[in-house]
Amino acid sequence: MSIEKMAMQRIEKEFKDVTSKDSLYIISRDSNDLFKWNAMIQGPYGSPYAGGMFSIDIKFLKNYPFSAPKHPIINSEGSICLDILKDNWDPPLTVEKVLLSITSLFADPNPYDPLAAAIGELFKNNNFLFTQRARNWTGRYA
Repeated sequence: MSIEKMAMQRIEKEFKDVTSKDSLYIISRDSNDLFKWNAMIQGPYGSPYAGGMFSIDIKFLKNYPFSAPKHPIINSEGSICLDILKDNWDPPLTVEKVLLSITSLFADPNPYDPLAAAIGELFKNNNFLFTQRARNWTGRYA
């Protein structure tokens, strides 16, 4: 069986798994391309992102799960600072686990490994202003 065929089977299984039960996420996929999904994540209660709905486009590579799915979110270049999407990807991980990690990052950001250094510094040095800005941006864009 080809790598792409195995990827398609795994992607189909994950889609069925995440959509066949109550989930924290709303998942849809491109009707013309099994390798493209969209997930909606609700901002975690108690975080500055509460009340927001965040749309995440997910692109699977043809050799998934041997390479991490791509999530063009978080910054304008489409990067996210999440170790399991970089150096710590492991084929047993699933998209649902990645989405859970992203949700956890909303609830508990890591200012010591920020995607944007200035925002990490703001979080560390003026958490009140960071939280205020995050709520403002969430209200405006999510």
